[in-house]
Amino acid sequence: MTAWGTPALAIEPQAAGLWGLPVAGALLVALPVFLQAPWVRLAPFSAALFTAALLLAGVVMAQRRSAAWSTAGVLLVGFSGSWLGGCLFWGWFRLHPLWHLPIEAFALPLAVAGLGGRWRLAGSFYLASLAGTACTDAVMALTGVMQRWTLVLEAPLDQAAQELQRAALGVLAPLPLLATISAAALLILQCRRFWHHPDPAWRLAASAIATTLAVDGLFLAAALWAPQLSGLI
Repeated sequence: MTAWGTPALAIEPQAAGLWGLPVAGALLVALPVFLQAPWVRLAPFSAALFTAALLLAGVVMAQRRSAAWSTAGVLLVGFSGSWLGGCLFWGWFRLHPLWHLPIEAFALPLAVAGLGGRWRLAGSFYLASLAGTACTDAVMALTGVMQRWTLVLEAPLDQAAQELQRAALGVLAPLPLLATISAAALLILQCRRFWHHPDPAWRLAASAIATTLAVDGLFLAAALWAPQLSGLI
C-alpha cells in the first residue's frame, strides 16, 4: 500500500532521484511565496490564467520518453493545481479566511483519482501541499491569528504591519506557543516517516510538508521583526 492508501505504481527511484524529486517539490512550494504572491496582488486574472501554461507544459513534458522530463512534467501538473487554488483565494477571496482551505481543495477529487495512475506524483504533491495548508490554517485558528486576518488585510499598510506584529506576538503566549511547537513537532515526525519510505511519492510529500513548515516559520519571524515585509500585507 502507498502513502495515500492506494496500490503503489512502479516508480523507479533512479528516475525520480533520492534528492532531485524532493528538492523540486520544495522549490515548487517555496516559489509562490516569492513569485505568486506579488503577481496575484498586482494582476490576479493573469496569474490565474498562467495556470493553463503550467498545465500545458506539464502535460507535454509528461509525454517525453526521458524519465527525468516525464517526472518533471507530472510534478508540474500537480503544481498547477496548487497554483490555481492560491490565485483564486488570494486574488478574490483573501478577506474570507474560512474559505481558504475549501478553495485550495478544489482539485481534491482529481488528485485522489490520479494516485492510482500515471499522475501519482502530481496527486501526491497536490495533496501534500493541501495538507500543509490545512495544518497552517488549523494552527492559525488555534493561536488566534485567524481572528485578526481580516483586520490585517483591510488596514492601511502601516497599521496592518502593527496588527500583524500583534498577532505574531500572540503566538508567543504560553498556550498558543505550545500548540505551535506541538504541531511543528508532529509534522516533523511525520515527515521523517515519509522520507524513509521507499516510494518516491512519500519523499515528495515529506519535502512539500517540511517546506511549508519552514515557510510558516519564515512568515512568523517576518511578522515579529519586519511585518512590513510579510507576504500577508
